[in-house]
Amino acid sequence: MPLWQQQGMTLSDNRLFLIDGKLIDDLYVEAMVLADEARAYLEKDATVARDLMEPMERVHFSCEALKITTRLMQVIAWLLSRRAYMRGEIDLMESRSEQYRLGDAAPSDMGATGGFPADMRVLIASSESLYMRAQRLEEQLIDRPLGGARPGNSPARALMQLLHTAF
Repeated sequence: MPLWQQQGMTLSDNRLFLIDGKLIDDLYVEAMVLADEARAYLEKDATVARDLMEPMERVHFSCEALKITTRLMQVIAWLLSRRAYMRGEIDLMESRSEQYRLGDAAPSDMGATGGFPADMRVLIASSESLYMRAQRLEEQLIDRPLGGARPGNSPARALMQLLHTAF
């Protein structure tokens, strides 16, 4: 009998868990790729672009760079906590606590970004889009009734426990 049936879950609960896991994993990969692209741009190309700007534009540019990295790190941290929950490393009630929630992100000032290079504007828009998708997913997951789809232990963890008790 599969582990999810042993734990009293229905087939639809198991499917929901698999869908959640796929969404979380896909979003995590996207966040990491975007973080790497932002790092590469902000380390090299942004320096050249910033040097050509007026002082006030440089301040706005630096603020927007911080907003990009903050949004990305908030999303990555939230995704890692969701993965920990799905692996049984944190329990349901703990996963709903404030420390595991997606933090608030400051919106970008679109009026101040009009003169930015196209690559910077794309990074701003991409990081905002990623954050909003994570925010919608969090709302859907948190609004589920307690006891929503998630096996208590992964099959690998159950096998490790079995081996531990056998030896």
